[in-house]
Amino acid sequence: MSSDSWYEIQKLDDDVSLILESQISDEWRCNIWHVRGRDCDLVIDTGLGLRPIAEEITEITERPVIAICTHSHHDHSGGLHQFDSRCGHPAEADIFANPTREATTANLMEAQYVKATPYSEFDIDTWCVQAAPLTNEVDEGDIIDLGNRTFQVIHFPGHSPGSIALWEEKTGIMFTGDTLYDGDLYDHLYHSVPELFRESLQRMKTFPINTVHGGHDASFDNARMQIIIDEYMDGKRSMLCPSQS
Repeated sequence: MSSDSWYEIQKLDDDVSLILESQISDEWRCNIWHVRGRDCDLVIDTGLGLRPIAEEITEITERPVIAICTHSHHDHSGGLHQFDSRCGHPAEADIFANPTREATTANLMEAQYVKATPYSEFDIDTWCVQAAPLTNEVDEGDIIDLGNRTFQVIHFPGHSPGSIALWEEKTGIMFTGDTLYDGDLYDHLYHSVPELFRESLQRMKTFPINTVHGGHDASFDNARMQIIIDEYMDGKRSMLCPSQS
């Protein structure tokens, strides 16, 4: 299978593109975001990385690429090792550098979510994210500068200790990873802390966000964001309360 059939690219507004692993089921694949800048480009989350995503990026940009993962879970960080510039939060730096199936939650992935074999030796029961030591640890308030646009790192712990979002004040765009998307929110994983999750979501509501580009599912506006967060606070979107979803 060629890499051309493994990834699909959807161009959106504001020089943002959504990259999807087309051979991973909708229920499992994450949103891989590509932002064009003047001096360099930004890739936010790198998917499972079962095929060489870095080759796909070179087809749509001639500039250097900064790759940043909103957290270390396998569906977001699997392709990080393919990039020279690798950013993430220090709370999960050891997981990026020394990944295990349990630490990256790869042990939760099942064969039904992979629709085609990415390479001949692939085994869903043993596959693990490759080591990708961070070249740049980023934390609350740090700035990612693309030359003509800047993104501020916001630390939103709860889903995982080092979960972050990227906030562009000029456009009102926030890339929220798995802290917020239009679905049931994962607050039940081994290092999730629901109390911190709730605090992070309450804080997120205070930002003048125009567009949320989440870690999964479709993007949405501020009004939808308020509804999703309120529903989570009422227990309707919590994985800890599936009967209320």
